[in-house]
Amino acid sequence: MSQYEKVTPELIEALKAAAPGHVSVGGDINEDFSHDEMPIYGKAMPEVVVEATSTEEVAAVMKLCNEHHVPVIPRGAGTGLTGGAVAIHGGVVLSTTKMNKILSYDTENMVVRVQAGVLLNDLAEDAARQGFLYPPDPGEKFATLGGNVSTNAGGMRAVKYGATRDYVRAMTVVLPTGEIVHLGASVSKTSSGYSLLNLMVGSEGTLGVITELTLKLIPAPKEVISLVVLYENLEDCIATVPKLMRSGLQPQALEFMEREIVRLSEAYLGKSTFPQTFEGSDVNAYLLVTFDGDNEDQLTEIIEQASEIVLEAGALDVLVADTPQLKKDAWAARSTFLEAIEANTKLLDESDVVVPVNEIANYVKFINTIAADYDFEVKSFGHAGDGNLHIYNCSNDMELEEFERQVADFMKRAYAKATELGGQISGEHGIGHGKLDYLAQMVGPVNMRLMEGIKQVFDPNMILNPGKVCYKL
Repeated sequence: MSQYEKVTPELIEALKAAAPGHVSVGGDINEDFSHDEMPIYGKAMPEVVVEATSTEEVAAVMKLCNEHHVPVIPRGAGTGLTGGAVAIHGGVVLSTTKMNKILSYDTENMVVRVQAGVLLNDLAEDAARQGFLYPPDPGEKFATLGGNVSTNAGGMRAVKYGATRDYVRAMTVVLPTGEIVHLGASVSKTSSGYSLLNLMVGSEGTLGVITELTLKLIPAPKEVISLVVLYENLEDCIATVPKLMRSGLQPQALEFMEREIVRLSEAYLGKSTFPQTFEGSDVNAYLLVTFDGDNEDQLTEIIEQASEIVLEAGALDVLVADTPQLKKDAWAARSTFLEAIEANTKLLDESDVVVPVNEIANYVKFINTIAADYDFEVKSFGHAGDGNLHIYNCSNDMELEEFERQVADFMKRAYAKATELGGQISGEHGIGHGKLDYLAQMVGPVNMRLMEGIKQVFDPNMILNPGKVCYKL
């Protein structure tokens, strides 16, 4: 029997009074609210959806649901990949997508204040118009910033600029009790008690509902250029990465990919960008590298040094994407990997382990070896510069139950190997509902107890996003 109460007609009326015009019930709820981008972790229709437009509305909803012991599931754009925004225990989905205003820029302190529902793409474009760069660059550009912060999504530029956590200066949060708190400040240093701000980053909507964020910006680089590096085999491709990282050239982004996933993506886009052969040799792996700098001369020197490094390390050739269209085409192919896989796959699961950069080659070799033990296909690509690898399990002909059984065994082995190599089970997608057991296996009972204790302090009635990250029902 569930420890939570069902939503009553009386509560629905109270929610409608708290958030007038923003409450959907029953058949009026869009089916999209029943799942995220990885529906294999379950679908569940919420009893109510509240699309809040202010911190005060969020606070009123939380206070009501806390008093009635009804679960609340915070949700951004629903682009997560671990079931983190799914109402697996019913209750109320609290959407922040209508809280989508860029509130103000502080150009002297180089920060921007936004509502949590602002899309990453919208801030990136708006900041560029102001002459700034917001460095975090997760692959899904139409996720909300609140969602990015909730999973500490890093993205492709993390190799040079760091993950989302490094750009969060302050936030407004509604606690499960309905209390509103302000965490952090527009300063670059702090030694002022426990860092509740950093505790909230990556908490996946289990400790509070983020409604506003103050984010650090940097001056936009004046010049950006990308290289497409061709390899005959994946081993040489990945072995090049530590050499580039030690070179002092500071790539902005450094991605590796195999031939098959590139072809799939190009077919999905209807445009071929990456060469398949070079002087009679098949190209079976690629590095996509981006550098930024202050001027063209600086980048020219960087390109010459980078080209020398990769060619000495076994690359077949180096192509320079030095026009806006070439850069756009190269990164469009990389950015649509997941969409291309989804379009061509009936059953899909994924993991986003992170390992030390010098262990990437060993880890990918291990994954490719154990893949032969299973009936599904394994497709891998990732952020070579920071060791965050995306591994997809794909099948078009297996039965669901058998697919899930085999994937569970595969992931148990894959996560154990990542841990053995000094890595972690997730670099940016988070734990959600789908990875909770694997997290427990990795960190052990003491760490899980500590996390559960933190959850109880923030959420005494355990109503906020229950069954996720560390709290298993």
